[in-house]
Amino acid sequence: MVQVTYTDKRSFSISIPSELTEGKRRLTREEIEILEKNQNTSDDPSWQNFYVDAECFDASLIRDSSFSGFTVLGKLRRAMLKYHDLELEEGIYNSKLINAVTGDDNAIRNVAYFENYRLGKNVMLFNIQEMSCTSHSKFGEGILKKNEPEENRIWIGVANENGGREVLPFKSMITADAYLWSRYREDGALMKRFVALTEKGASSAETTYGIVKNNAVIKNTTLLKDAEIGECAYIKGAFKLKNITVLSSEAEPSQIGEGVEMVNGIMGSGSRVFYQAVAVRFVIGKNCQLKYGARLLNSVLGDNSTVSCCEILNNLIFPFHEQHHNSSFLIASTIMGQSNIASGATIGSNHNSRSPDGELVASRGFWPSLSSDFKHNSRFASFVLVAKGSYQYELDIPYPFSLVALGENGDRSVRIFPAWWFMYDMFALVRNRYKFKKRDKRIVPVQHIETDPFAPDTMQEIMKVLERIVRLKAEETARLCGRADAKEGADGSGDHSSADNHGASCGGENGVVEAAKIEEAKAFFEKNPDADFTLSDAQCQKKYGATIFRPAYAYHQYRKIIKYFAAKTIIEYCDEKNIVSVSPAVLADMARYPLYTEWVNAGGQIIPLEKIDELREKVKRGEMSSWDEVHRFYDACATSYLADKTRYALYLLEYIYGIPFERCSTEQCRNLVESVISVSNDMYELSVSSREKDYTDYYRKMIYRSREEMDAVLGTIDSDDFLTMLKDDTERFNKKLYHVFAL
Repeated sequence: MVQVTYTDKRSFSISIPSELTEGKRRLTREEIEILEKNQNTSDDPSWQNFYVDAECFDASLIRDSSFSGFTVLGKLRRAMLKYHDLELEEGIYNSKLINAVTGDDNAIRNVAYFENYRLGKNVMLFNIQEMSCTSHSKFGEGILKKNEPEENRIWIGVANENGGREVLPFKSMITADAYLWSRYREDGALMKRFVALTEKGASSAETTYGIVKNNAVIKNTTLLKDAEIGECAYIKGAFKLKNITVLSSEAEPSQIGEGVEMVNGIMGSGSRVFYQAVAVRFVIGKNCQLKYGARLLNSVLGDNSTVSCCEILNNLIFPFHEQHHNSSFLIASTIMGQSNIASGATIGSNHNSRSPDGELVASRGFWPSLSSDFKHNSRFASFVLVAKGSYQYELDIPYPFSLVALGENGDRSVRIFPAWWFMYDMFALVRNRYKFKKRDKRIVPVQHIETDPFAPDTMQEIMKVLERIVRLKAEETARLCGRADAKEGADGSGDHSSADNHGASCGGENGVVEAAKIEEAKAFFEKNPDADFTLSDAQCQKKYGATIFRPAYAYHQYRKIIKYFAAKTIIEYCDEKNIVSVSPAVLADMARYPLYTEWVNAGGQIIPLEKIDELREKVKRGEMSSWDEVHRFYDACATSYLADKTRYALYLLEYIYGIPFERCSTEQCRNLVESVISVSNDMYELSVSSREKDYTDYYRKMIYRSREEMDAVLGTIDSDDFLTMLKDDTERFNKKLYHVFAL
């Protein structure tokens, strides 16, 4: 219903906050005359609610404008403000201002409706239809004003379409916060404390006003409502920006472009959103890009991510996510970063129950191929590459660094190639480690991000899957043994003593047999690294299971990678402590650090589970009273990360060699170095081999008239900066390896 207020009955007595009028004065009679002569009007004929800078005010710089409520202006003098190709004269022109506070040296031109905003210095506003702020705005945060009902609170329904994992957005939120909030839902006390942390420091009074900070530029925008715009932000051609905070700084400026619609959310510093992108109920991290019609709804997007031409609904996405091709969508997922969703990949919207409550969880490095689709619930280990296809049953893939593909020739089981990356795509794996570091443009990183594919989280997965492969082999042996027993019984062959002897290895108590068969399977893998056979893993796919290819190869590759991680970590520790080589005393010092064997990828940062539990208890006990304190806890975890993973490295070596590493023989130490050198050299040589195919493959060469043309287009392999850098790094690492382990 439209309200009508007759202006001849309106009171012009307005209360202005005293802090706004410090260093200000009212207009002189001459200045009022100049303003009115230049076609300016005020609802207060006496202009008593109009304050200007006491030292610097040029009334001639205000023209064809109207003012209501109170107006407080900063310094206004003859000057030109320029940003890119936009150049405006300082002042206020052809605009309507209501309860406005401007900073020094502002340019406001063609702003049809401007209400309840406070501007910083050097702000440029040009061609804006409406720029207003209510008295109860939350600027995208999940807080409540005084006496507001709980249903007014803005939640973000990450990871699940039914809202069972929803989180409250706040300005300093990072993906680690969202992960803890969304994951530990059974801990009601923790959930209440997270709400309290979010509310702390937020004003509940209905006295809010919009903010545009220093050096921000806003032009050609339709609607800007209930917004806080950070320093040096650039907004051009936006369609609708409502109830949002745009974090920005001189070092990390943010940008919003043409046709963008953003409602109820927070945009991180250094991020860019343009070309008809839409974001509703969101938190966008630092240095992100959302563009080309992408839709981000009810989601938290981690730092350094790029999203375009797609739909992302109800997701929690860790840093370094790539999804920039047409017609893909991602729904109800927790994607743990360093991921790439290909064109046509459809993840979600295939409900298996009467409610859309399914989820997909993928650890680091999830790469579904073109036009692949999945059924919820599904779960993937780290660095899983999924071949093109329609996966019609739920998947649980525990094998890291694997390739998953559909079966062939009527086989309904999925095919899994564990450790596939190490044989066929080591180049991509190694390059990603460098690529992610190079693409991290954050000046002030808050979310700590582990970009090395070989880290405690992936080693933890490898440890579990090594045991799994051995157990599957033992179970297969037991099945074959059972068949042999059945056949022998049916034939009536064999005497009683031979049956008893056979029972000692195939029958008897389950625990004894299982242990014996597991040891037998381990021995088989140790002695037969090149054995070519398959195993069945029923748990990997609902109903039809999976076929595991080349498990012996995977077993040995996984163990070599564990050795590589352990040695590399010890080298990093020695570099940090200026230790030339390890000795019993050095190893004893390393062993004094607390041992953590369970790790969590918390928003991209790898943290021991025990420390996550410690954090939860501290929050519940009230020992942490703000999100800043929680972030300082993450910082402390990052500080001790090298020591923690060094102790974990010793634990892994003890697992590999069966004794504490300080008690390993010279031969075992030499075995470690040889294995690690092999992995290190493979990383370089396989990377070179992979790139060489681009120059030697017939089908790569056939489109060029000559080698010279190909080199002009592709460059030469010798000029590949990445391979040159990798070669130098490999040589350096190998030398350090020999020095540190004194060989």
